[in-house]
Amino acid sequence: MAGTPMLPPNLVTGGANMEGNAAAAPPTPGTDMTGICFRDQLWLNTYPLDRNLVFDYFALSPFYDYTCNNEQLRMRSIHPLDISHLSKMTGIEFMVSEVMEPHLFVMRKQKRDGPEKVTPMLTYYVLDGSIYQAPQLCNVFSARVGRALYYISKAFTTAASKLEKVGYVDSEDDSTSHEPKAAKETIDFKEVKRVDHILASLQRKLPAAPPPPPFPEGYTPPSTAEGEQGPETEQADPSVDPILDQGPAKRTKYA
Repeated sequence: MAGTPMLPPNLVTGGANMEGNAAAAPPTPGTDMTGICFRDQLWLNTYPLDRNLVFDYFALSPFYDYTCNNEQLRMRSIHPLDISHLSKMTGIEFMVSEVMEPHLFVMRKQKRDGPEKVTPMLTYYVLDGSIYQAPQLCNVFSARVGRALYYISKAFTTAASKLEKVGYVDSEDDSTSHEPKAAKETIDFKEVKRVDHILASLQRKLPAAPPPPPFPEGYTPPSTAEGEQGPETEQADPSVDPILDQGPAKRTKYA
């Protein structure tokens, strides 16, 4: 198998930097490392990233566990992904579950208790040369629910602020126009309908109005025109000259 030189574990877990100070050790494999990624551009420029060399590239990252069964096979010059040897071992191992060369490689960390008994632990993926740890399903649900609750709370806050503004505007309108509001409050259409119903029921219960009395014998009612002019004729005095009664200022002048 064509492979790259293995990096000693002591150089991976720690070492000295250029100034002689102790370098910070990377986090223990298996912990939550979803916030970091690994990329070795020098290795990518030197070797092709395919299904045969992707495990050697993954072994350079801090996600790799040197206590796994794959490392024991590498030390014995056996391909670290040889399932015929891994199935006979027990413990922690890495397997390539999905491959989409050359962009995506999915690595699964699992615990083997027998040839057919495997318990998945963590998942990693190599995307265009960068290695990431995939979040667990519970963390994904927690993040999505938290984001949904955030937007729901924000929506309720916005709605409450708008309702407060509407109430403030209504209070201003009420303070500036008390009389129109009082006039609107005095009109109750339900009360009007109730009163109309009571009056109609009373009208149905009361007897009909009697007819008017007849006119006396020999009396002829005046016509409408005469009835309208009757009061004026009674007030007018025929002995008074209407022209003289107007006064000298209203008398017609002749040339």
